[in-house]
Formats: sequence, structure tokens, C-alpha cells
Amino acid sequence: MNDAYKRAGVDIDAGDRLVKKIGPLARATARPGADGALGGFGGLFDLKAAGFNDPILVSGADGVGTKLKLAFDLDQHETIGIDLVAMCVNDVLAQGAEPLFFLDYFATGKLKPEVAANVVAGIAEGCRISGCALVGGETAEMPGMYAPGEYDLAGFCVGAVERDDLMPRAVAKGDVMIGIASSGAHSNGYSLIRQILTDSGVSLENPAPFDETRSLGEALLAPTQIYVKSVLPLLKNPDVKAFAHITGGGLTDNVPRVLGDDLAPNFDPTAIRLPPLFQWLMETGNLTEAEMHRTFNCGTGGVLITSPNATDATVEALNKSGENASVIGSIDENSNG
Repeated sequence: MNDAYKRAGVDIDAGDRLVKKIGPLARATARPGADGALGGFGGLFDLKAAGFNDPILVSGADGVGTKLKLAFDLDQHETIGIDLVAMCVNDVLAQGAEPLFFLDYFATGKLKPEVAANVVAGIAEGCRISGCALVGGETAEMPGMYAPGEYDLAGFCVGAVERDDLMPRAVAKGDVMIGIASSGAHSNGYSLIRQILTDSGVSLENPAPFDETRSLGEALLAPTQIYVKSVLPLLKNPDVKAFAHITGGGLTDNVPRVLGDDLAPNFDPTAIRLPPLFQWLMETGNLTEAEMHRTFNCGTGGVLITSPNATDATVEALNKSGENASVIGSIDENSNG
């Protein structure tokens, strides 16, 4: 059946095999409001069953960028799906929203069900970590569109927040910035990272120059940290004003996104130190500190802004939840405003 389509490069049977592989993965992400089943024309979610009264929906979409190239080079596809979920759920978290459900888009030239299943397993793991349901997605086999062995990913998350809890709240001069450590480069700056690798000639298979317990490839593929379970409970406190997800543009560009035009972040340079990975990238790539801080997260994957009276308790709660958090500065007037 479908021999003509198969000769054209599209294998419907391979797609059917993939759906059978990933069905249990999706069902394992079920949560109140969604049963995690796949196969319909659309994913359903019941906000009332999830416990919301007067919700505002918050949506986000993202990809993984050229970090995918490292997954191709290493033939390691198990964690790239975690990155995909993380980039989306951390964004909706910045509005105070609880991630509710997630959909993915996987496109490739020739579908390899085992590779796609590994990618979706990572997506399901990211959904499990963040507490959202994988309710659907799309797999596209498009001969001639992608190089052999390559694929592209996109993710779509919808969250909800009660109207009165929408973030950011009114940040004020004197509020405190708490930095939450990243797990590595997350999913930003990989075009520059790959250029540094090419120019330096360092192999991904070699021990990482900054961490001999793992290969350079393993260090660079470390999945993006998901902050939902540690940060979301803290956002119920009115003295917690804002959360900034530190992505492309780094601390320099992302913290101002949750501030008014009359305010600016005042970072304490003694409190922000480059972890070994970023020190190596700066030295090997001959980059300035300004270039580093506008390209990479430089070790800080998220920033919470709190009233001074809530700072100590917030840092303590984050560290008890397994994060590595510390004060990195305060909010000041914007002298350029």
C-alpha cells in the first residue's frame, strides 16, 4: 500500500510505527485537565478540571536552534527534547503561568522511527519535569528538505495563570535580583559555540577541557534547566515581583524585559562569576565579557526579583528545592530613561 508515495520518499507505515512508540510516552504525562492521549485531530484541555477559576492563558513557542547540530554530530537524541520543552515552559513561567499542555513539531527528510522516538521521549521527560501534558504534535516527512540524518524541532506550550497572579508585578527601585544557576549553555549561542569548536579544532569526543569527568559533547548537550517546580510556588507571594528567563541576549537584554522603562538592573560584578564552561568559551573564542553576556546565560538561567524583605526566604526556598541561587544585584533607576 502507498508504494508510489513511498517511492517519492514518504513512508506512512514508518509514521504509524512512530505513533505506536510514542503513545505510552504521551500517556505518562497525563495531568488534571488532560489525559495525555494522542491520535485525535486536536489536543483537549479542561481548565475547570485543572482547578482554575478566572484564568488567563499564556502561550509560548520555541525551538532548540543549532544545538541540534551537536545532537546530529554525536548521534545523541535523548535529551534534546528536554531542551525544547524547557525553552517554552520557562518562558510562560515568566508571566506567572503554570504550564498545562505541550505540542511538538518534528520534521525530517526521511523518518527514522527510533530517532524520532528518542526525541519524543525527551519531550515527554521535559513535560513530566514541568508538570504539563503532551497532548499532541506533528511529524512531517519531507524528502529533499533536510540533509540525511537531520531534523528540526519546534515546541508549543500553553499555560494558565489566575488573573490576579499575572506577572510581572510592579517592580520598584531597591528590589533585589536573585540569580538561579543554569545547567550549562542551555539552548542559546550554539552557532557561536560551533564556530569556536571549528576554529579551535577541539573534538566533541575529547574530555571537556573544563571538566574531565565527561566529554566536551556531553557538557555541551547538557539539557536546559526547567525552573517550573522550584519557581512556580514562589510566585504566589506578592513580594516576588518578576521572573526573567535568561535566553538569547543574556542577563543584559532579558532582565529589562520585566522592568518598567524607568528602571534598570544593577548587577553586582563580584556576585556573577563565569562557570568553567563559559570561561573556556571566552578564552578559546577570544570573546569580550560584553560579548559573553549578550550571547550566553553565563551561568544564570533565571532571575527572580523580590522585595528586600522576601529575599532571604526566597533564596532559601530555591536552594532547598535543588537550585543554586544567590543575590546578584538590585533594581535601580534607569539613568538612560
